[in-house]
Amino acid sequence: MLTSLHTVVSMRLAVGLVALLCLSPVAAEPPSSFASAKKILAADLYRSEQRITFYCGCRFDEQPVPDKPDRTRLTPDAESCGLQPRKNANRAARIEWEHVVPAWEFGHQLQCWQEGGRKACQKDTRFRQMEADLYNLVPAVGELNGDRSNFRFGMIPGEPRAYGACDFEVDFKQRVAEPAEQVRGDIARTYFYMEDRYGLRLSRKQRQLFEAWSRQDPVDQTELQRARRIAVIQGHRNPFVDADVRQAAGH
Repeated sequence: MLTSLHTVVSMRLAVGLVALLCLSPVAAEPPSSFASAKKILAADLYRSEQRITFYCGCRFDEQPVPDKPDRTRLTPDAESCGLQPRKNANRAARIEWEHVVPAWEFGHQLQCWQEGGRKACQKDTRFRQMEADLYNLVPAVGELNGDRSNFRFGMIPGEPRAYGACDFEVDFKQRVAEPAEQVRGDIARTYFYMEDRYGLRLSRKQRQLFEAWSRQDPVDQTELQRARRIAVIQGHRNPFVDADVRQAAGH
């Protein structure tokens, strides 16, 4: 039974990969800034059934802003995922676009950051490309985005749940965030992509953790479809998603 299931999954992933490889590499211009990337994410990349937050799996959609009925914002459906605010209910009620590899982390490896932080790097072409790269941006509940800050990913002893049923832990003292098992491979392949594409430097400890996460959480259809849509917009693929799919398909 397990062998048959593995065969079915492999066949489905292989079909998805064929579709991915057939995409035109010049179908759209990539975003030129973080601001333009956020517009593309909201309007084109995450629509209808794709509107699920990355860490908590909450559905989200456009909703009126309280006390401002003429305005809307992307808002998580807390009941869809059992989300509860830890401390900041206002920020927990909105969607923000999270850098999986924080801007602080890749920015610190550029000279512009040493000369004036993120503000100085806004004039740096390479930083702007990294900041706007859609592969590194995911929809997150605002409070989680704020709590994660620029903390590294890692494992936290026990399962302290501060956000209701959302499987996401933060150790503020150790500056570590632990995501749910089903997105750990996605995170790992994003880090490997940023390393390959922009020369991001990973520590030995990071590499060991992400290699393990990538093995334990292989590419699923959600990750593959997202990568396919981004490839159309940016004109290039994440080779680590492709490689994982090929391995699952037995190629």
